[in-house]
Amino acid sequence: MERQRIYPTSINLRAIDRAAEVLRGGGLVVYPTDTRYAVGCSALSKQATEKLCKLKNLNPERNALSVICCDISQASRFVRIDNDAYSILRQYCPGPYTFILPAAPTLPKVFKGRREVGLRIPDNAITQALAEALDAPILTTSLIVDDVQPGDTIGAWQVEPVAELLGADMMIDGGQATECESTIVDLSDATSPEILREGARPFDL
Repeated sequence: MERQRIYPTSINLRAIDRAAEVLRGGGLVVYPTDTRYAVGCSALSKQATEKLCKLKNLNPERNALSVICCDISQASRFVRIDNDAYSILRQYCPGPYTFILPAAPTLPKVFKGRREVGLRIPDNAITQALAEALDAPILTTSLIVDDVQPGDTIGAWQVEPVAELLGADMMIDGGQATECESTIVDLSDATSPEILREGARPFDL
């Protein structure tokens, strides 16, 4: 497994471009977010999405799927964002939230037939730079490390063995992360947001 050390306060664009290249080639990359470390692939790669779903026991037809985008502008290419949803995203993004939004027809085949998709725009410079360099949504799922409790600080050295066991092609060492979950908010009807899960930060209805 290839390993890249990237400091969130000083982004190494060469390393980011290399990680984007791995994603473009159908590889799996482990990276930090503003909650916990995650593993993802290019949502445009059918082979990679099938591999990730199989490894994580995800059924694309049943399980909720989430993508990471670098900003609202990129997200608007793949999810439907009306004026009410836009106002909420402007207020809470970037941040530790997953917003359930109507899927756009431009989403890749793995999302076909799905009415909704989870959107993440993490408050993490590494993740944002990676999604921007890829210029595509990153299909993402949390990387769970045994014996780590919510609120614990987790180091890359704890994540690396899990990444290797999962068969990731690359890991971005972005330093320490805080083990927590994103707050999930259903914006499929943005006039009546619904909190589906309380997480790292509150959402005010």
